[in-house]
Amino acid sequence: MESKSLNCKCCGEPLRATFADLGVQPLCESYLSVEQLVKMEPTYPLHVYFCEKCLLVQLEESISPQEIYKKYAYFSSSSKGWLNHCEKYSEMIINKLGLTAKDQVIEIASNDGYMLQFFAQKNIPVLGIEPASNVAEEAIKKGIPTVIKFFDKETALELANQNMKADLLIGNNILAQVPDIHGFLDGLKILLKPSGIITLEFHYLRNMIEKSQFDTISHERFYYFSFFIVEKLLAQHGLRVFDVEEIPTHGGSLRIYATHVENQQIPKTNSVASIKDAEQASGLKDVETYVAFGEKVKATKRNLLAMLIEIKRCGKSVIGYGAHAEAHTLLNYCGIRTDFLDYLVDRNPQKQGKFQAGTRLPIFSSESIEKTKPDYVLILPWSIKVEIMKPLVSIDGWGGRFIVPIPKLEIYDAKGNDISNTILTEEVV
Repeated sequence: MESKSLNCKCCGEPLRATFADLGVQPLCESYLSVEQLVKMEPTYPLHVYFCEKCLLVQLEESISPQEIYKKYAYFSSSSKGWLNHCEKYSEMIINKLGLTAKDQVIEIASNDGYMLQFFAQKNIPVLGIEPASNVAEEAIKKGIPTVIKFFDKETALELANQNMKADLLIGNNILAQVPDIHGFLDGLKILLKPSGIITLEFHYLRNMIEKSQFDTISHERFYYFSFFIVEKLLAQHGLRVFDVEEIPTHGGSLRIYATHVENQQIPKTNSVASIKDAEQASGLKDVETYVAFGEKVKATKRNLLAMLIEIKRCGKSVIGYGAHAEAHTLLNYCGIRTDFLDYLVDRNPQKQGKFQAGTRLPIFSSESIEKTKPDYVLILPWSIKVEIMKPLVSIDGWGGRFIVPIPKLEIYDAKGNDISNTILTEEVV
């Protein structure tokens, strides 16, 4: 179907081609109290298009960022694996750039200070910019100076006029979450010192396509990027990408390094050409690759539902681990509710005692697993499956197993051994 009113945010071409249609869903990272269970929930289309001319994958904006972030439920510090990633990044970039107390580090979408705390511990001046007041207040409690605003060209001008420019400008998992991508990139250009460096991390489209990671689609992520598209967009705003790394976070991400196009002192690394060649070889410049993704999404749904139906027919119990954004998308798209899962568990205490939007699945702490002894634990944050499985080895005591739905349907025993071939070729249980 053609979207009559939607044009590509990169090249302006009308958008006609569907990348993935996940129906209508409530906003992710939204949770219900008991009192809200009797009320209607607002739902919004989760329909992703791709531009047939420039191949930018993008979501039609059906709700404003102001509505999404007015009270945000995700606190970055709740993930130990993510904190470890950020601490390693801080050590690497401090050494790489030789940052000292004379330099200024600014992070956009700084959340609860999860990243900037590691720079502050080394007496490097920091500033966070975060639109969600409830999480920004947590950063301020940690002693992280934080501006509670959306980042755009106007915010950048305000800070620049206060002589607040960055030697290092960080944007982790935010580039995809701003509908006005051009205003955002203008802001980066304004806020960066002439010799400054930008690092941006974002989930990598190639991994999404090759590994069927459709659950990373949500209303808060307006874009899904290849490297060549990001390089093109930054160049339109006077920024030059000089290095790129593939990193394992979120099931496979890119970290790019950029500076002002006027700053020619830093040469491009060989990684830039290498990743472009890899994208060409993997079909990221072919329309057919994007068309085929929607069928892969449907196949993942059918396979997961077939397994859960068989498990329930055999009288077995299943619970879900993780009430995060990806879990929200997958469960709502697949229609998995209490007829398949008894409940969800999540480590974030702010989600416990509530219900996931859409599916109405109750959310408990992980202690519930020992109490109810489920036969299967469906691991929804599949990208950190090992981190989740290790503390839950005790499910071996009652013969419990793990299910991992993406990138392909897998079953593990309690010790983390992949037993998919044995189980899926004989009986599901």
